[in-house]
Amino acid sequence: MSIMNPHLKFQSQAVAKPYFVFALMLFVGQILFGLIMGLQYVIGDFLFPLLPFNVARMVHTNLLIVWLLFGFMGAAYYLIPEEADRELHSPKLAIILFWVFAAAGVLTILGYLFVPYAGLAEMTGNHLLPTMGREFLEQPTITKIGIVVVALGFLYNVGMTLLKGRKTAISMVMMTGLIGLAVFFLFSFYNPENLARDKYYWWFVVHLWVEGVWELIMGSMLAFVLIKITGVDREVIEKWLYVIIAMALISGIIGTGHHFFWIGAPEVWLWLGSIFSALEPLPFFAMVLFSLNMVSRRRRQHPNKAAALWAIGTTVTAFFGAGVWGFLHTLAPVNYYTHGSQLTAAHGHLAFYGAYAMIVMTMISYAMPRLRGLGEAPDARAQRIEIWGFWLMTVSMVAITLFLTAAGLVQVWLQRIPADGAAMSFMNTTDQLAVFFWLRLIAGVFFFIGLVCYLYSFRQRGRVTVDASAAVAAA
Repeated sequence: MSIMNPHLKFQSQAVAKPYFVFALMLFVGQILFGLIMGLQYVIGDFLFPLLPFNVARMVHTNLLIVWLLFGFMGAAYYLIPEEADRELHSPKLAIILFWVFAAAGVLTILGYLFVPYAGLAEMTGNHLLPTMGREFLEQPTITKIGIVVVALGFLYNVGMTLLKGRKTAISMVMMTGLIGLAVFFLFSFYNPENLARDKYYWWFVVHLWVEGVWELIMGSMLAFVLIKITGVDREVIEKWLYVIIAMALISGIIGTGHHFFWIGAPEVWLWLGSIFSALEPLPFFAMVLFSLNMVSRRRRQHPNKAAALWAIGTTVTAFFGAGVWGFLHTLAPVNYYTHGSQLTAAHGHLAFYGAYAMIVMTMISYAMPRLRGLGEAPDARAQRIEIWGFWLMTVSMVAITLFLTAAGLVQVWLQRIPADGAAMSFMNTTDQLAVFFWLRLIAGVFFFIGLVCYLYSFRQRGRVTVDASAAVAAA
């Protein structure tokens, strides 16, 4: 940060760059392990015993969580100083926390790959405070403690910045989401012996992250980018933001009940989970209307057309992935047959990509040209490559979702509601789904090509001259 960057409003925003870069590196790793898993679905002994399926899946899902967290932290370090209208409280602390988090993440992934999981648990002292062995929360206890330390330092840094500076709806919503993210992660340390209670509180982390506080982070990032690229009055965008987060929290918190259908919870959750889960598409639909309305009312033509495309794309894709595909199997009478099927995988892939992967890439697309000293946007050729990456990744993910949806419907038909009353076994059913898994794998290859295009677009060195209407976008 010793070299002044004239394109940053505050020089401390530069600490966001290593977070964004490392997030994209982890994203590449996540997709590579996803492709390996795709091959293992159709070639069962691929890379076995060097890389068993359960290890590949653990690495794939953990990389997803960690790269999104890096993306959220980078977005906060870029967004909060600008919203607070002051330099970040401690850029040095942000860099120290980056290296701590990166080292912990890399060592944990290496542990998954090279140490048997039981041995990793013994090596890291899991017997002292047992927290391991649960999906998405497989991290060793010592890693979880490290995540808490990093989160506390991060919240202190952005919180002090906010306390000393201007308070806006966008920064307050993001801060609320980030605090909620940290608080709900604490439930990962609670590991009761009773399986029903374990699942009950396990969803306090998983669901209340992705269908609760993460939506606040997503909404604040989307509002920030839309203010910058459209020049629409802040008051208008903030009113939309308040409506969206209210709907997200009301539907998402009680909507946790759709995970309690079959774990021994009281029957009231069949009603509460179904009704409030049916409302969960509403905030995502509101985001679609929000983004399209703001773009139609724009007061400037921002030169970063790729960032504008990502902003609109994330709301549309999130609505279909989290909203429509979530609703398809969230009602208790339907979920009775579809629970844990490939329909769940279809929903999960499109929802995570649309709601969270795309919003992080939106923020990176907007901020990275400034962080790299290129001005408001990269040159036209770089944007064309990035837009190619957008369409390749998005269309491929839609294809993956459709193939998994078809697989899920066939799975339910053969295994759970057989016409002759004789349900087909799981493995025999899986054999019947092979064609869908091959198609899913092909679509995954095209997704990876799209990701390569997205990354390659950052190699372009051209500059864009700031247009005359740029002043309108000033917050």
